[in-house]
Amino acid sequence: MAGKLTAREAATKKAGRYGDGAGLYLIVSPSGTRKWVFRFTFDGCVSETGAGGSSTTLAEAREKAEALRRAVRNGINPVEARRNAKAADAARMTFGEVTEEYIRARSSSWRNGKSENQWRSSLTNYAQLLRSVPVEEVDTARVLAVLTPIWSSKPETANRVRNRIELILNAARAKGLRQGDNPAAWRGHLESLLPKRPKIERSHHAAMAYADVPSFIARLRTQETISSLALESVILTATRTNEVLNAEWTEFDLDKRLWVIPARRMKGGRVHRVPLCDRTLEILQKLNAIRTSNYVFFGQRPGKPLSHIACQKVLSRMNEKVTAHGFRSSFRDWAGDETHFERDVAEAALAHVVGDKAEQAYRRGDALEKRRALMTAWADHCEGVLTTNVVRFVRSSS
Repeated sequence: MAGKLTAREAATKKAGRYGDGAGLYLIVSPSGTRKWVFRFTFDGCVSETGAGGSSTTLAEAREKAEALRRAVRNGINPVEARRNAKAADAARMTFGEVTEEYIRARSSSWRNGKSENQWRSSLTNYAQLLRSVPVEEVDTARVLAVLTPIWSSKPETANRVRNRIELILNAARAKGLRQGDNPAAWRGHLESLLPKRPKIERSHHAAMAYADVPSFIARLRTQETISSLALESVILTATRTNEVLNAEWTEFDLDKRLWVIPARRMKGGRVHRVPLCDRTLEILQKLNAIRTSNYVFFGQRPGKPLSHIACQKVLSRMNEKVTAHGFRSSFRDWAGDETHFERDVAEAALAHVVGDKAEQAYRRGDALEKRRALMTAWADHCEGVLTTNVVRFVRSSS
């Protein structure tokens, strides 16, 4: 018999389970949240299904329970009916909805917000034709309609868009939202339908000759700005620009002369230990005296680091036609041409992984002390000092 609870009781009951009769129950959690459930027997099995949440009134819950009782009397299992309704809703999901789900699910594994913005931007700008299409109806013709207009004019963008569409459709198939082959797959499919593109010549980051670095460093030190100190740190540590600009004080152990960059901030997704030379320590001590946040190279906005183009702006002001990233090449050329340090040590200084998977599995160390000697020699070179770590090769007259 229904009607055991009053509206006041339903709104004020403490944690517990309370029956209203005829299969309707109010469940109050220890935190105070409320929900209604309907308990029923179908084909000899006892089951429960939801009949309302915290905002559902007693009267509304009773109406819902009555509708569920009628369904049971008519031979309908409310749990199965709800599951089928959800499956039907899922089957009607559009490509745009699946895209948003995919981006939300993957964004936590991306190292910064740029990847999420790039995914969303490219698929919004170039795959707009697909966004309102049910994901199960995305076919080869629709994919080609997206890719063909940009395939030759924007080849890099087109390839990224194609790859992202393929990944999203793979995810949709894994969730049971579509069946069959992937219409965005390249091998054995689109490679036979799209014209062959001309080979793209990839340009390297413009780099300064390592012989010119000492004179450049001398000029750089006349700038006396946070940005110029950041650029000098990029050069002395042979790290990537974003790794320096987003550096936090918690990553440094000045007593041990060590900077530990966490995996989440590294391109390769691996922790990178960077030995610090005297000049880098001097820069850090200078900045520590005026620190305003946990960011070492702080920007004008409170609690924010320098802009990602800060170092490049310094180079532009100095009329240099090179890139900040290019100094990694300057360092690598110097190490290979002018020193006796092993190749693996130089590559480790750049956070490059050397060797095949088997070799990587057995090599657990990162040659920190060898790299410390290498980076000290590099710092000496940047100062214009020749040390015993550097060897000059003399061409034989024979």
